[in-house]
Amino acid sequence: MSEVLNTIRNFMEKEGIPGRDGYELAASGKAFPDGANFRIEIAGVERASTMEAMIKESHKRNVVIHRAIAAVGGSTYCDAHELKDMAQMAKDENIETIMTVGHRKAWDAGAKESCTSEGQVQGPRHRGSDNISYHIADIMRSIDLGFRGFLVYDEGVLFLLNKMRAEGLIPAETIFKFSVFGGCGSAAGAKVVESMGANSLNPVCDVSRPILSSIRQAIDIPLDVYIIVPLSFGGSFRAYEAPEIAKVASPCYFKFEPGTSEADIYMPWVAEEWHENFIKEKVKIASIVMEIMDKHAPEMLTSNKGAKDLVLTKP
Repeated sequence: MSEVLNTIRNFMEKEGIPGRDGYELAASGKAFPDGANFRIEIAGVERASTMEAMIKESHKRNVVIHRAIAAVGGSTYCDAHELKDMAQMAKDENIETIMTVGHRKAWDAGAKESCTSEGQVQGPRHRGSDNISYHIADIMRSIDLGFRGFLVYDEGVLFLLNKMRAEGLIPAETIFKFSVFGGCGSAAGAKVVESMGANSLNPVCDVSRPILSSIRQAIDIPLDVYIIVPLSFGGSFRAYEAPEIAKVASPCYFKFEPGTSEADIYMPWVAEEWHENFIKEKVKIASIVMEIMDKHAPEMLTSNKGAKDLVLTKP
């Protein structure tokens, strides 16, 4: 190793960041408060009818869903009645629910660069203070309707929300999940996100197990790890890696997001009936991965339904 690399890596270690990725794939030594290593997260609960279909399918397949990601297309497309119904069903089933809200970058009338190939590389962060205030206003709307978990992808918004939570402007129990669209793929970036108040982190979807291991060494919050991703993200399906992912990334959520692209799936004009059928497929895939976990890694534990540390809705 060169003297320069050695100096850099030693400094990283001094700052609590692994100097190398975790090629040894060591067990993380961390877990959820109940001792579990992994939990199940299902995204794309676009409407109350989708939540109902997901719950029925989970009962049918005997799959415990610990967390749902709701209204990926944006909660602004849901009226108050369906949001309240969604919150009530989630509470009744002890499912922690993370709401995805509007107002987003592409919704900004001036954000033309987001429609270009190079503009998309800049990420989905907000333009200007007005758009930040619109976005947080939609979070406040969902809080009023009972939700206590939110997807965040903009570090500036996370900074503000964490301050608002500390000062009582939003409920103290509110949690923030940092999105894959925040683009975090290293232990250093993960440490920054955790320090800004995130309660869980979704790294970029193609991180290797050694990178996941290094991220886990640097932070304590749960990692939300894709097991299957849309074709637009590469279409990978890491079913047989799931045992090793749980080992190195514990505590972690397994995420299931098949399909063509999120841009296609989560447009508001996609029929409710389509989402009902699609979410059944996600639960089916989750059941297959649970089968693999039971067979190949029975020592990796998952939480029972209604784990006490889950943050539930308050409809």
